[in-house]
Amino acid sequence: MVTALYEAEVSHTRRERIDRSFRHKVYLWLVDLDRLPRLPWWLRPFARFEARDHFGPHDPAVGRTATIRENLDRWLAERGVDLAGGRVLMLANARLLGHVFNPLSVFWCHRPDGTLACVVAEVHNTYGERHPYLLETDEAGRAETDKAFYVSPFLDMGGRYLLRLPEPDEKLSVTIALRQDGKTPFTAGLHGVRRTVSPASLTRLLVRRPLMTLRVSTLIRIHGIALWLRRLPITPRSNR
Repeated sequence: MVTALYEAEVSHTRRERIDRSFRHKVYLWLVDLDRLPRLPWWLRPFARFEARDHFGPHDPAVGRTATIRENLDRWLAERGVDLAGGRVLMLANARLLGHVFNPLSVFWCHRPDGTLACVVAEVHNTYGERHPYLLETDEAGRAETDKAFYVSPFLDMGGRYLLRLPEPDEKLSVTIALRQDGKTPFTAGLHGVRRTVSPASLTRLLVRRPLMTLRVSTLIRIHGIALWLRRLPITPRSNR
């Protein structure tokens, strides 16, 4: 069954060359990859979880379209991690009326005894590309990793991410800071509260946040245009 819905606020803050911040409201799903939600037929177009949206392409070895869990397990196995069937919780946007955009999807990967084996942070950019980071977090959910993926034309490549990704409970709190040359040019936060999952609660969110995934990708592009108009230097994708 569905684990949870979170009503949350996303914040982005830029401090290099120009000071600029923006915030917007979202809702996200926390689901068990082995027990994806089974919604009433009339709600299914508004909340679908598809393997092509995470870790793709599918694995031809299974002889059919692989599941998100199978794609994740294959990716982890290539890096020497075997969960042995342990539970995986995914925080992400669902595909809504055929559209999805996940700036960040987070996977909390557990061993069979319930202990946390690792966390995977899958970053997507607006160019249709994605990159998963394999993380070892401490007891507070903190981890560090080198930046290895082109996200924004207004951020240089290189540097190091400082992340805090504790497993959500009644509250959701995720933070990311980019450190470059002793400075922190960019920080992002995701903070929210857990909501009971039901057809009624999902319907309320669909009404309050219509076309939410499309709105998120549009807002990111509008933010980028605003930075471009202020003549911020652009890092070409060819410099990745």
